[in-house]
Amino acid sequence: MSPSVPAFLSGLNQPQLEAASHIHGPMMIIAGAGSGKTRVLTMKIANMMHQGVDPFRILALTFTNKAAKEMQGRIEKLVSMNARNLWMGTFHSVFARILRSEAEKLNYPPNFTIYDTDDSKSLLKTIIKEMDLDDKVYKPNSIFGRISSAKNRLITAKEYVRDAELMEEDVLAGRPKFVQIFQTYQSRCFKAGAMDFDDLLLNTNVLFRDHPDVLNKYQHKFQYILVDEYQDTNLSQYLITRKLSAVNRNITVVGDDAQSIYAFRGADIQNILNFEKDFPEAKVIRLEQNYRSTQNIVDAANSIIKHNQGQLKKSVWTSNPNGELIELLKATSDNEEGRLVASSIFEEKVQNTSRNKDFAVLYRTNSQSRAIEEALRKMNIRYRIVGGLSFYQRKEIKDLMAYFRFALNPNDEEAFKRIINLPKRGIGDTTVAKIFVIANENGLSLWEVVSNIFYAMSGKAAGLIDSFANLIKSYQVIIQAKDAYEVADHIAKTSGLMRELKEDKSIEGLSRLENLNELLNSIKEFTDDQTREDKTLGAFIQEVSLLTDEDRNKSNDDDVVTLMTIHMAKGLEFKNVFVVGLEENLFPSQMMLETNEDLEEERRLFYVAMTRAEHKLTLSYAVTRYRYGTLRDCEPSRFLKELDQSLLKVSKKFVVEEKPQVKFIDQFKKPTAAQKTIVPATFNHQISPDFKPSDVTTLRPGMRVEHAKFGFGNVLETDFASPEKKAKIQFEKAGEKTLILSFAKLMICG
Repeated sequence: MSPSVPAFLSGLNQPQLEAASHIHGPMMIIAGAGSGKTRVLTMKIANMMHQGVDPFRILALTFTNKAAKEMQGRIEKLVSMNARNLWMGTFHSVFARILRSEAEKLNYPPNFTIYDTDDSKSLLKTIIKEMDLDDKVYKPNSIFGRISSAKNRLITAKEYVRDAELMEEDVLAGRPKFVQIFQTYQSRCFKAGAMDFDDLLLNTNVLFRDHPDVLNKYQHKFQYILVDEYQDTNLSQYLITRKLSAVNRNITVVGDDAQSIYAFRGADIQNILNFEKDFPEAKVIRLEQNYRSTQNIVDAANSIIKHNQGQLKKSVWTSNPNGELIELLKATSDNEEGRLVASSIFEEKVQNTSRNKDFAVLYRTNSQSRAIEEALRKMNIRYRIVGGLSFYQRKEIKDLMAYFRFALNPNDEEAFKRIINLPKRGIGDTTVAKIFVIANENGLSLWEVVSNIFYAMSGKAAGLIDSFANLIKSYQVIIQAKDAYEVADHIAKTSGLMRELKEDKSIEGLSRLENLNELLNSIKEFTDDQTREDKTLGAFIQEVSLLTDEDRNKSNDDDVVTLMTIHMAKGLEFKNVFVVGLEENLFPSQMMLETNEDLEEERRLFYVAMTRAEHKLTLSYAVTRYRYGTLRDCEPSRFLKELDQSLLKVSKKFVVEEKPQVKFIDQFKKPTAAQKTIVPATFNHQISPDFKPSDVTTLRPGMRVEHAKFGFGNVLETDFASPEKKAKIQFEKAGEKTLILSFAKLMICG
């Protein structure tokens, strides 16, 4: 191979060039936030191909399938070679591909179904009901989470029952039947020819463990392995990459321990911290120059993360301008916090001609979005919540996809339950339950019963099921001869789903019909792609099944303010970022204060939030916030105290206190009763045009009201027992007031 350095590497800085030029042997790239790690990874793969490495021998594991496609496109432009020969994608997509090739070794069909979270939870609900267990104790969400956690630690149902400690935990939690649910769930998935997301990795480990010949084949096939976001790998992913790289030891991992925020999903930060122990000969390169953020944002983020003890040392810096100081907003309530954020966005748009898409509002929990949404709506600022219902989670889409799945794998239990009476064909729940009983009692598969129904039952129901079975058989014939679009279009029309929606003339019905047409459009686009070799319906189903959250979150309207949890913001960047709710027990979360490890993860989460910002970073907290239906006093987050105070700018225009010169430390003190009642001399409420006093006998704590003089506020307490009926109200600008309701003129706003 030629040692020449290709021209496309000339734009890299020295550490980036060193990382992209290193081909043989293990290497760890510690990439600080905004340091261009994706670019380096892309350049490295392009350079490997330029130097003569066969793309078929390269395995690159990325965070999302979208990222993989973008990287492939860039690589092709750089080296004018077919990057589609690379094995590139997420862990789940790559190893699902391997499992399909090797499925029979694990006694699975090659066309096994991939259950998404909804499928898994639906099956668990069925099992819990069949076992006559209390779903308030055996909550499907909790059961699913525990099963997922066990699988990510490579604990199968068989191994779980042999672990006395885990069994004891279940007894203490009041769920002694958990292991039976786990065993039944796995048995039903296997019988249905289905794997859930965790099975894709667990079964890859089982495949490599029980079939050394298969492991040996892929060890020699993948001579070069690259893993992005290595700090987010779990035990299962760690073992797969370690096994595959054991022969050639040409493994490159890229990551930033300071951005390890997925412990709740099983991610183990020790994987990156211990990489040098696994590969003592590894070359370590630090990418420390931040190209994204201003100097002040970089310095502020550094001042936070330095408080973590468990980390790989690096010194992130930037040559960007200093930029603005970090702005801190103090609000009297969560509702006011929303209005301050919305007002700040509005002002920034007017002053700097910014667009909506230049802004992101990040929060610790989804529930915090409500106050932000209300404020943005009132100011007519368009927004999008990332993490909401995705296209492929809509009912009509899942209905048609279930037909596709069952035609491909007629033992798919969840798909069968969804479509057997959809559209309604007169087959009731009792008949469906009877089919499952017959299958279980006779050791038959679901399809063996359905496709030979007259051997199992008679009557009208049997005839209806036979018609359904014949319909599915006709689809199975077409699948063998046609591409994905031709099959999908045929099923959409002949299943009755399309006809039913066409007959529904409501706005919702038309919208659902448009969604089905959009699904068919996406399948047509899939089959029209000239670079695809496999254009079957099975290939399309697999691609959709393996979409990550980031892949799913698409919008036709790009000019919107983005609202999302900080976890969802990983890997993204925005010109202006607001991080809201910086209060103790909210951020850091109350559930993450038991151990130092948990607290350090919360601090890394704050670091990730801060480093999403390019030009301006605004932090905010509220003095009071409604939580679990109760208005509670809040303390500013300890993270605000850890920040380098010289980098903070407390926004005076929003400060409630009368004195203009307020020391920063005083911003963190809870207001005294006296302070709360101070009305600034300049205070003058502009009464709403539609102001009209309400019937105050309906007043309740938590209501929002408007007073002609004091403005808007939230009702804290009411006292209707005393002769003088009173209400204690926390006004946003006038502070806390106790008003006699017979004199106070209040309009109830909500």
